[in-house]
Amino acid sequence: LNLIKKIFSKLFRNYFEKKLIMIGRSHLLSARQNYKNIQNLNDLDYKIFSQFGEDGIIDYLLKSLNISSPKFVEIGVGDFSECNTRYLFETTQPKGLIIDCIENFEQKVKKNINLWKGDLTIIQKKINSKNVIDILKQKNFLNDLDLFVIDIDGIDYWVMKNLPKNLSKIIVVEYNATFGPDLEVTVPDLEDFDRSKYHYSNLCFGASLKAYVKLLDQMGYVFIGTSISKINAFFINKNELNKISLKNLPDSNDLSFYTKSNIRESRNKNGKLNFLNNSTKIEEIKNCDVIDLSNNKEKKKQISELIN
Repeated sequence: LNLIKKIFSKLFRNYFEKKLIMIGRSHLLSARQNYKNIQNLNDLDYKIFSQFGEDGIIDYLLKSLNISSPKFVEIGVGDFSECNTRYLFETTQPKGLIIDCIENFEQKVKKNINLWKGDLTIIQKKINSKNVIDILKQKNFLNDLDLFVIDIDGIDYWVMKNLPKNLSKIIVVEYNATFGPDLEVTVPDLEDFDRSKYHYSNLCFGASLKAYVKLLDQMGYVFIGTSISKINAFFINKNELNKISLKNLPDSNDLSFYTKSNIRESRNKNGKLNFLNNSTKIEEIKNCDVIDLSNNKEKKKQISELIN
């Protein structure tokens, strides 16, 4: 009976994903007719395999840059069933590298895809600021990238800081909207950082949007917007900026719009969702230690010192 259930489950998943790809492809083909008139990235949100609407945004950027078969890296993909490069793998015959630290990572990924569809390298590793360069270099993914994505719910900022300038044409980073528009902060560079262990609320992780805008500007990138969910920020290499048609680029001096997030995934001390809203999230983590990056310095402070 269990075998029969597994067979039917796999058949249903394969059928569902084929339909998902067909519907997604149809939507994107239609949306491309209007790409030259796009005002901001939010107009492009569309989910196929991405967590939120990143698939639509990435399609727009790749088409604007005339990239048909991208070379990509995505760090933090889970089992590859819901991430930002899955649709690309299914439809563009790309060369890609995906990295995650979950147990039996390669086996789990292979259950979700037909590996022959693209040149995909799969690495099971916990990425940190010290090992990222060596891993990318060993696999020949340290330069000439079209798309680089990172979402490891932790020390993402420190990983990015160690990467070379002009790493990729497009960069997508997860930021923490809870930190608001004005704080320029990140969690400390701890190799064993665990979001749920650092603070029970799961709210103190990653870096603020302002920290990323400044860092990536120094690396040669322009902030061009976020997904509607206000979780992932998109940056484009300054050398490629003239190829996109966005009429309204964000004002990097006022990031308020991009940090007003109504996503409520906070936890109480018992690990249960308690649905804190935007105004109470920062208060919940005010005693957490972060690294204040303002004034081109790195100082360890409690959040309460920065918001009072």
